[in-house]
Amino acid sequence: MMMHAVSARAVGRDLGGWRDDAGRRPAYRALADGIRLLVHDGRIPLGAALPGERELAAELNVSRTTVTTAYSVLREDGYLSSRQGSRSTVAMPAAVGNVRVAGPRYAAGGDVVDLSYAAMAAPAHEVRGAYEAALQDLPPFLDTHGMEPHGIGALREVIAARYRARGLETSAAQIMVTSGAQQAIQLLLGALTAPGDRVLVDHPTYPNALEAIRRAGGRPVPVPVRPEGGASHSWDLDGIRSAARQTAARMAYLVPDFHNPTGLCLDDTGRAELVRIARDTRMALVVDETMVDVWLDAPPPPPVASYLRGGGADVVTIGSMSKSHWGGLRVGWIRAAPELITRLIGARSANDLGTPVMDQLAAVHLAGLGDTPVAERRETLRVQRSVLLDELSARLPDWVPTVGAGGMSLWLRMPAPVSTALAATAPSHGVVLAAGPRFGVEGAFERFVRLPYARPADELRRAVAGIASAYDALGVTREPAEPALVV
Repeated sequence: MMMHAVSARAVGRDLGGWRDDAGRRPAYRALADGIRLLVHDGRIPLGAALPGERELAAELNVSRTTVTTAYSVLREDGYLSSRQGSRSTVAMPAAVGNVRVAGPRYAAGGDVVDLSYAAMAAPAHEVRGAYEAALQDLPPFLDTHGMEPHGIGALREVIAARYRARGLETSAAQIMVTSGAQQAIQLLLGALTAPGDRVLVDHPTYPNALEAIRRAGGRPVPVPVRPEGGASHSWDLDGIRSAARQTAARMAYLVPDFHNPTGLCLDDTGRAELVRIARDTRMALVVDETMVDVWLDAPPPPPVASYLRGGGADVVTIGSMSKSHWGGLRVGWIRAAPELITRLIGARSANDLGTPVMDQLAAVHLAGLGDTPVAERRETLRVQRSVLLDELSARLPDWVPTVGAGGMSLWLRMPAPVSTALAATAPSHGVVLAAGPRFGVEGAFERFVRLPYARPADELRRAVAGIASAYDALGVTREPAEPALVV
């Protein structure tokens, strides 16, 4: 079976200042601790093959014995799995962190802040008006069977016009309306992959996409997102190219527009390179634009598909109304070549026979309101993001946030790998959390947690107070001499 090998150069880059200059630990122990933290941070994916001992020793300018001993320590601790004649591969021990988890499932008062999802309440006036207008527009459809697997023409044209306004020529024939973006992901996995195929994902990524890949029989291949790299280098494009070639991945699922959970946005240069990689490796590229309207600091570049010149690559785009308007409006879409749209329509009957007409008509009216309602929601998110950052700075100053240019959440690195324990403990302190490993492959991101700022400011203040209390209750002792990872 093919595996994704991590280069010595990549390990050396991510280790940063791993050496213990004060001499408190032997070099092999400092190296083992550094690699272990990279595993917890998701920067070395689980199942990946580590560099050979000689290769890594040369990169780090240490003796081979140092690397051999460090690998032995990691193996004994359950972080490496080795078979004779093959490279050591990264694993995760059955239990991580020495923490206490106790207490009731929920706070006694019942006033729990749910931060397990990143979604805002509906703009009630606009949504109500949209459904009232949809009811007036419904009569012509009542004389038909009402099943629209392609989507009603008016909505497909509205969506196509949105793409044209963003610089991507699109016709209604290239649009298929789905029951949310999640159905779009499932349909595309069925059309573009077969059981056992590899699917590249940015790491961390959207948890429900990972679940959809697994349910389709796919094997997610994680490629780390590195927030410290800036707009051009947060996505490890060299890693994506290498992983695509090594694993023969059939498809990549990526979120370059205000990435969930980090909020990062890939720039023009990165988008052009991403399309070249898809073309060169003959890998279908599925771009999730669910967050594209939720920009807070600056609008995103043109759609990734607009960088496709002269064919040679399948670039498919997913969109949705759920983040920009309301999660209860289950209207999503796929933009793809007409031939693929035809295949998807044929496959859809196994799931449903179309998105409800009323929801589609309401989506047409919401789109007709222009940017004003969405702009108001963006301003609300800016204020709430500031509140969350201020509260974290005051109560949890050693937690390091990634602050992206948009999206609805912060991705925070904690001093210790206790994310799962924190999520288990937090409800007894009045907060429901999604643990970091939900956003990774096979247990990664125990040192991370996602905190959405989609809730009102007073709830965010209560939530951070509860999280700080839960964190204290774990009795965490900060690990000494961490590598100089910057997030």
